[in-house]
Parts: sequence; C-alpha cells; structure tokens
Amino acid sequence: MIVTRVNELFGLEYPIFQGGMAWVADAPLASAVSNAGGLGIISAMNLDADYLRDQIRQCREMTTKPFGVNIMLMSPHAEACSRVAAEEKVPVVTTGAGLPGRFIPMWLEAGVKVVPVVPSVAIAKRVVREGACAVIAEGCEAGGHIGELTTMTLVPQIVDAVPVPVIAAGGIADGRGVASVMMLGAEGVQCGTRFLAADECTVPQSFKDKIISARDIDTMVTGRRLGHPVRALKNSYMLDFAKKEADTSISNEELEKFGSGALWRAARQGDMVTGCIMVGQAASLVKETMPAREIITTMFDAAEALLSGTAKWVS
Repeated sequence: MIVTRVNELFGLEYPIFQGGMAWVADAPLASAVSNAGGLGIISAMNLDADYLRDQIRQCREMTTKPFGVNIMLMSPHAEACSRVAAEEKVPVVTTGAGLPGRFIPMWLEAGVKVVPVVPSVAIAKRVVREGACAVIAEGCEAGGHIGELTTMTLVPQIVDAVPVPVIAAGGIADGRGVASVMMLGAEGVQCGTRFLAADECTVPQSFKDKIISARDIDTMVTGRRLGHPVRALKNSYMLDFAKKEADTSISNEELEKFGSGALWRAARQGDMVTGCIMVGQAASLVKETMPAREIITTMFDAAEALLSGTAKWVS
C-alpha cells in the first residue's frame, strides 16, 4: 500500500486526485472517484455559482468521502464560485488559470484545504506562503490549459522548493507514471485523461472512443498566441484553429470567438469534428474503459510492484 502525506492530509485511501476538467468533472464522476478511495473534483469552469452549489449538493448525496472543487480563476464567475466553495465548506479547493491569493484567506477561514495547480517554482513558493497546504505540479503533457515545463523537470524542482506535499500531474495514466513521479519526490498524482475513460464519466461514448484509439502523436497545442495554450486531440477544429492562429490578419478577438463553446460541443454533444477534445499526451496509454475504482487500484497495484522492485537495479 502506498501511503504519503497526501493520504493523511486529505483522508484518502490512495494519493490520487481526479483532474478538474471543464464540462467533464461533475458530481457523478467526482463521487465515483471519491468512493473509490481518491479525491474526486467538481469543475466550476465558466458556469455560475448556482450550478456549482447544485453540483456540490448532488455530490454529497452520492458520497460521504472527501471531494473537492476546482475554481478556474479566469472565469467571470470565479469570485462567486469561490464564495460558494467557502459557504458549502467543501473539503478541498484546487485552482487553475490564475493566482488564488485573494481567495485563500476566505477558504482557510471556512476550513477548506487549498491546493493550487502550479506551472513554476516561483508560483509554487508564492501560493505556499499564502496558505496552500499542497500544490499540484502540472507538466505540459497534460490536456487542456498547460504551462511550458514538462512533468519530469517541473516536479523535482518544486519538490526541492516547497515544504508541502507535491502532487504530480501531466502524462500520468498508469502505474509506471505513478511510480516515476514518486521517484521524483511527488507524494501523489492528479489524473485527468485516464478518468475520461471511467465508466462513471458522463462524456459521450464517442469522446471515450477517441481516447482509446489515440496514438502517441495525436495531440497538439494551440492558443499560445492568446496566452493560454491548450492541448487537445488533432481534428478539424484544432487544425483550423492552428491555421487561424498563424494568420496575422485574424484578430485575437476572432480567435477567442472561434474557440468559444468548442469543448462543450465535444464533451457534451459528442461532436468530434468541430469540438475541442481536450486530452493529454497519455491518451494513447488508455486502452479501455473501466470503473473508477478499477482504474485506481490497477494504477496503484502496478506502481507498488514497480517501487518495491527498484532494488533489483542496485548492486
């Protein structure tokens, strides 16, 4: 059994968080992951506070285990959703797409544990000074919005820089990934892409099928010109976006408009042509759908076997 400070701090059987994926990370998936021994996460995404409150209350009806909420700080509803998280006293808040400092005192006062996603050492140090009890070091192998550093290089640098537990994210979809980041000093993992193929994930089957059939070279990144690069599977939408991004006659406002609603079309309507299929580079490691519990136990059984066997390389 793998037990770290992450297990103890968040009351988990396994030191694994489910990623806060917009239009994906809802109460059914979050509760399934929490019931399976990890930390399920509900995404507030760009929707309003009423949606988030409803999802939190649904999740509480589906699990008695700890769960969390992800606040996307660039959302126009970030402040209202942050208040809801405090009012509902969710056990954990993870954050992305911005700096959470202005909300941390409110969350801490409500007894909420704060775990920001960080793309660099400097930001990791800052959020820990502000009260974060752990950080998620996410490499650019991840799906959705990404930074520039890889998981392999980012995780050990952040481990060396902060005293709190580091949770690794980006490119982790099996036991080998779990074992490798723990050797880098991480005390837990966050997985998004792997849970897209959970039986309890509510995305259309066409979305899951795309992940299962993905090859190693099937993701690409667009949006760097806008300052918020996104990794997703190659399809007509992503190729069109890349062309428009390279065309200097097309304004940033036009690009933003072209991107609006693309993830929703893929994740909720099953549009695999004009939708944005946000997944990470580890998609090609996902070979089948299975229940969240089986995903977690399979990963950690394999990781435990690998870590237990590392002595064979030392003479």
